[in-house]
Amino acid sequence: MERLTVGIFNDCFPPVIDGVANVAVNYAKSIQQNHGTAVVATPWYPKVKDDYPFHVIRYPSVHINKKLGYRAGYPFDPLAFNHLKKMNMDIIHVHCPFSSTVLARMIRRSLKIPVVFTYHTKYDIDIENQISSDRLRNASIRFILNNINACDEIWVVSKGAGKNLESLGCTREYLIMDNGTDFNKGKASEKEIIRLRKLYGLDEHTPVFLYVGRMMWYKGIRLILDGLKMVKALGYPFIMFFVGDGLHRKEIEEYAKKRGLTKECIFTGAIMDREQLRAYYSLARLFLFPSTFDTNGIVVNEAAACFCPSLLIAESCAAEKIVHDKTGILIEEDCAKLARAVIFACDHPSFIGRIGERAAEEIYLPWEDAVKKAYNRYQIIVENYQWGQKTNRKYPFRS
Repeated sequence: MERLTVGIFNDCFPPVIDGVANVAVNYAKSIQQNHGTAVVATPWYPKVKDDYPFHVIRYPSVHINKKLGYRAGYPFDPLAFNHLKKMNMDIIHVHCPFSSTVLARMIRRSLKIPVVFTYHTKYDIDIENQISSDRLRNASIRFILNNINACDEIWVVSKGAGKNLESLGCTREYLIMDNGTDFNKGKASEKEIIRLRKLYGLDEHTPVFLYVGRMMWYKGIRLILDGLKMVKALGYPFIMFFVGDGLHRKEIEEYAKKRGLTKECIFTGAIMDREQLRAYYSLARLFLFPSTFDTNGIVVNEAAACFCPSLLIAESCAAEKIVHDKTGILIEEDCAKLARAVIFACDHPSFIGRIGERAAEEIYLPWEDAVKKAYNRYQIIVENYQWGQKTNRKYPFRS
């Protein structure tokens, strides 16, 4: 197999912590370690140190929202552009339809290389939450679609993500490419789990539940808290960990207090150490992720790696590969249904444990396998693009 130099372009990258930044890091790591050469292009952040086994090229950026913690990249910087040109990339894989795709299109025009785009996020929901003007919303959607349609091949991370992309007006064909996890299969060490219990004063009998992700209302967190209030009202003891940070964290903590869940709910903030995070998954009996926003839910794969089954909303993107009562728990989007599922988990730990074991066997996907599939597709895209250049044909790609 030919060794390729692959550009991984994304608008967010550590120190930003979110699902797509996680994807970009792991694509670059796996390509560099197992296949070819990775080159990451991403906006600059203050005091950032890029200590990676692959190239990271930063371009200028400005704050767009200090509360969200994201910066908008300026893709027209000539220094970064020239630096990227010298990397002799064979293909660019872009993961965000904003400045990253603008930059990728400029590099493509100069180097005559293909660009593949992965659609990760329901941008219409983000835009609706952040922009009040209908005119600006429509303009933003048009900008996104123009960038996506300009790419040579489109990937999505789930069937639901593809349907969402179609709902925005995209008529292009696309492929489904699953995301993986950097967790090896297996729980954290017993020593680490005991350390975590001691840290929070937890006994071995109280059921522990877990949420990992951005602290945003549209991730289904209100449903979790309303359901847990019912569980507590029926006299069931439990501990609920919320791992993550985000715009609505303060509101969510206040709502938990109003629901009378101050003692039961522990908000840890973001946890960057992956082995520490593994301990939380390993401690939990059930991972609560009732999000209808997420297009893939890498966290569900992380939980499965640690033999922790997930509770998900039936027919959500995150639930596409889950079989109810076999590899996870599926419920309707209703807090009473969530409460009943949590109570069942409290009363039937052995049954829930078996679901976790089957999740580890049947839905766990390491990044090595996911990126290998993507890299094989890169080879085809590059060959087809070069054929198109030689024959002066635009099919099957757009110029």
